[in-house]
Amino acid sequence: MRKFFVPGLALAVFLPAISMGQTSAKPKKAGNAQFKPGVGLTLTDWSKDGAGDVQGKAGFLLGASVQFGRKVYIEPGIFYVGKNVEVKPVNSLPTTIKSNLNGIRVPLSVGFQLLGNSESAFGLRAFGGGSAFFLTSVSDNLNKDDYSKTNFGLHAGAGLDITIVYVDLAYEWSVTNIQENIGAIDYGKTRGLYLTAGIRF
Repeated sequence: MRKFFVPGLALAVFLPAISMGQTSAKPKKAGNAQFKPGVGLTLTDWSKDGAGDVQGKAGFLLGASVQFGRKVYIEPGIFYVGKNVEVKPVNSLPTTIKSNLNGIRVPLSVGFQLLGNSESAFGLRAFGGGSAFFLTSVSDNLNKDDYSKTNFGLHAGAGLDITIVYVDLAYEWSVTNIQENIGAIDYGKTRGLYLTAGIRF
């Protein structure tokens, strides 16, 4: 059932966007702010291999942000995120480990409209900022206490606006370690891509 979760959410976001786009070429705004719900995909990697061969796997994200400003803007957000990697056996690691870390990501971005502004039917944006990730659960074969409960990072990316639809792509570098207590195995810090699509109004 999980494999239908993200596609189903994507339809829930984009079907209203298609119908609304037939009546309005520009996003509706509340004052100088835009509300931006969205869903998307994540691709996570670790900076060190530790005792295995780490391979990034696709995860999911679901949440919303609010954009304040027309040409230069500030955008805080909150998203539920699944970060997935797979560690294949190397040397002392006996079996493949699927590491699924779920939590709340709170990004804060400062951006600039390269083309258009927040009221334009078409726009191209660049942004960057910081984020915090609060761990809520891990996969069954992992111990939550082995991982840092809070992880901080920096990100940079670009966004495209077409009528009321937006697409953002960001790359994030964590500045804190994945693990709470580093023993014989150290997987370093997280790195990840975030692809988000949704509507703005």
